[in-house]
Amino acid sequence: MNRIKVNLPDAFHFSTQIAIRITDLNYGGHVGNDSFLALIHEARQQFLLAHGYAELAIEGIGLIMTDAAIEFKKELNHGDIVRISVAAADFDKLGFDLYYLMELVNTEGNNIVGKAKTGMMCFDYALKKKMPVPEEVKKKLSYS
Repeated sequence: MNRIKVNLPDAFHFSTQIAIRITDLNYGGHVGNDSFLALIHEARQQFLLAHGYAELAIEGIGLIMTDAAIEFKKELNHGDIVRISVAAADFDKLGFDLYYLMELVNTEGNNIVGKAKTGMMCFDYALKKKMPVPEEVKKKLSYS
């Protein structure tokens, strides 16, 4: 069976730390795939906010997720602290990819627990229409 492999960029210039809550756990007692996606959603929002944006307010338009890929490496449990690093890359006319590196923060050094990629498209929610990526967005996000 083929497995998804997320190839991360060489550099990440933004990261945030998030504590795993009891509500992030599934019936197996660890972070479920839906919670993993919610954690990277939170990291994405913090990344955008750090650049003066929000998902629905990015140079006069919004963003919509077009796809997601997750590569799980290790379990996460209640009380764990994760560092999620975010980088934007692969800009094209209508969107770009966001890459995520999730690491368990511990005293022995950080361990990779997962990698992810989300495809983000610029979208005008009022018009229900795809929009080109504003040049200012490319400038702000591509190097940070």
